Order: sequence, then structure tokens, then C-alpha cells
Amino acid sequence: MNYTFRLKEPNGDAETLIYFRAPFKNEGKTFVYSTGEKIHPKDWDLKSKRPANLASRKSGAEHRRTINAQLSRYANFYRDICDRYKNINEVLTIKDLREAFNIEFKKVSKEVNDFFKIYDLFLKEKTNNNTDQANSSSTIKRYDYNKTLLKNFKEKTNYNLRLNTINKEFYNSFIKYCVEEKKHSTNTLSRNIGLFKTFMFWALDNKYTFNEEFKEFKNIKRFATNEIALTKKQIEKIYNFDLKKNERLIKIRDLFVFGCASGMRYSNYSTVSKKDISEGFINVIDVKDKTKSLRIPLNKYSTEILEKYDYKLPRLSNQKFNEYIKELFEEMGYDAKVKKTMKVGNNIIETESFLYDRISSHTARRSFITIMKNNRVPDKVIMSYTGHKSLEVFNNYYRPNEEQRVDFMNSVFN
Repeated sequence: MNYTFRLKEPNGDAETLIYFRAPFKNEGKTFVYSTGEKIHPKDWDLKSKRPANLASRKSGAEHRRTINAQLSRYANFYRDICDRYKNINEVLTIKDLREAFNIEFKKVSKEVNDFFKIYDLFLKEKTNNNTDQANSSSTIKRYDYNKTLLKNFKEKTNYNLRLNTINKEFYNSFIKYCVEEKKHSTNTLSRNIGLFKTFMFWALDNKYTFNEEFKEFKNIKRFATNEIALTKKQIEKIYNFDLKKNERLIKIRDLFVFGCASGMRYSNYSTVSKKDISEGFINVIDVKDKTKSLRIPLNKYSTEILEKYDYKLPRLSNQKFNEYIKELFEEMGYDAKVKKTMKVGNNIIETESFLYDRISSHTARRSFITIMKNNRVPDKVIMSYTGHKSLEVFNNYYRPNEEQRVDFMNSVFN
């Protein structure tokens, strides 16, 4: 339990910081911690390692007594920590001591010194600050999903998940869990690690942690997967398919075709109403990026569907839509086996699944872009409909199928 106080610049001619120091022989290192207190070297007793002339009544003595009382807090707290670890027969480490000092003296709240309670505070702040385009409803849902993912990781691996345990070991364990247990692709890993680092930067900025090891986490390069895009013929077939008065699936089908005919995200196209229609255009603010105004011309499909529902499209959550759309495509016989290529870790993995399992609300947006490009509509025109600013991101949506690839080849060489 040896400890001492040292001045940062004992030979200087100005006030200098006072450091708390304690040797850790088992680690071969010394714990050094800034108390935040400052004193002039001439007012420091080199023998007692405390402020000098504490009994004096001269000017400045009261200030020195206040500093000394604060230093006593450090000394007493250190002794208490040492006794606590000794009583439970555990070895106190520099890392443990630093965390305890941070909580006690840097005002890291003990009440919220729980990883998921702190994550909830982060979510609350992001949700309340919805004027920032980086905090869109879809992004908030992804942060919320990350919280669930981290909880599942903690339960599955029994990892001691605390802010001070976010290090290389955590990173490797978390990646392993996401790849082997959750079967996440590289793109999903890349996004979730990025969102997690955003949380850690927030925790660091708000002084819930002083651990900066997460900054060393490698960014995972995204990988273009072969997701499904439908042809115009397929969409016509879907639109005209007899669903035998199944009202629920009819509504799902109409919503999906409306998305294929407008190119918008589900969060945008599922809420279109009469007020959004003007002079033959759909005019909406992009839900994901409120700085974007989308102006999309109506066509045969989008007009018919809007008129069918008197400009009040069916409303349901994206989650429910994605559940029912698979049921719709299974009903229509889209049960062929299709391959999916994805990159997990350093490996390229091919899996097979039914085509209907691969359909989601985002298939509509991908199909719209692919159909437009296959009809040689200029990229800038399509991007003006979809709201894309980045050509790189936009091109990730293009998915020509085998028939289209053959047609393009024949149109050139035959």
C-alpha cells in the first residue's frame, strides 16, 4: 500500500500539477494519476510530499490546506481499495485502480456504471436529437439492434462487458460471434462496428469512460453481395397475380410494386399520401436524410395503386412487411434455390436459400434501379429519383440477372 505524491515539474517557477503515484511490483510498473490539483514548488514540502506550512495564518495557507484535504481523499480512497481487494483475496491491478479512481474522482456516475444503462442514455440522446440527419429513425433502429446484438453476445459468451473491457480481446470475440453464430456478412459487420465505435466515442466525450482502445479497431471493408433484383416482366407478373381475395397479401403486393415503380425506401414510399402528390410528381422529404427533397414522376403502376387506395396506402411496420412479403412470394411459387455469396472474415462463402426468403422491402428499390439502368436511363436521372448522392453507393444497387446479361451480350455480338 505504498504511495506518494509528486510534482509534475518540481523545479519550475510556476504552479504545477500534483500526481498520485503507487508502485505495482507484481506488474513492474507504477500507477500514476493526476489529481488535478496545482501548487507552486515553493509551497511544497519535499520531505512529507505534501503542501508546506499548513498551520500558517499567512495568505495562501487556506488554499494549501484545501489542496492537502483533497490529497488525503486520494490517499484514503487508495487504502480503502487495497483493503477491499485484500479482503476478497483478489489481486488489485493498475487497470482496476484506474477505473476506480476515474469513477471516484472524475465524476463518472456510479449509478450508470453499467454498460447497457449507458447505452440507453446514448440512445435517448440520439433519439431526442432527431434534427441531425445522422440520427434518422432508421439509424436509431440500427443502434437499437446493436444493443440487442451486444446483449446476445454477452449472454452467449459470458463476456464481462464493461466500458473498460472494450479492447482487442473484445473486438476479436465479438467478430467471431457475429461471423460464426449470427452469420453476418462483411457489410453487416462493417456497419455494426462503425455504429459501435460511434457509441464509444460518445461515451468517451461524455466521460463515461477513459478507455480509448476501441480507436484501434480495424475498419472492415464492405463487400458487394449478389442480392436479388427483379425484372420488369417479373414485376408485371406479381402485379397481375390472382391472390384470390387474400386482402392482406394484396395490400403487401401493392405496396411492394409501388416501391418498384418509385425507387424510394420503404420508410418513404409506405407513407405517401394525397398531400405528397402534385402536378404528376411524388414530392417527399427523405426520411433517412431530411436535407433531401425527392421529386419522382408518377407512372402507370404508382398512379393506379394510389388511386386504388384513394391516396391512403396501407400502413404497417417495415418488420411486418418483410415478414409478409416472403409469404407473398412463396404463395406465388418463387421457391427456386438461389445462391448468395458473402464475405465473412477473410473467407468467401456461398449459401443456398429459397428465392422468397431473399425478398425484402429493399428488393423494390434495388429492382427499380436495375430496371432503369437496363433500359439505359442515365445514372444522374435515376439518382435524381432515388436521392443518391454517391455514385459508388448507387451502383451497389445494380443487380443484372442472367437473362439480362445474355441479352446484353447478344445485343452487341449477334
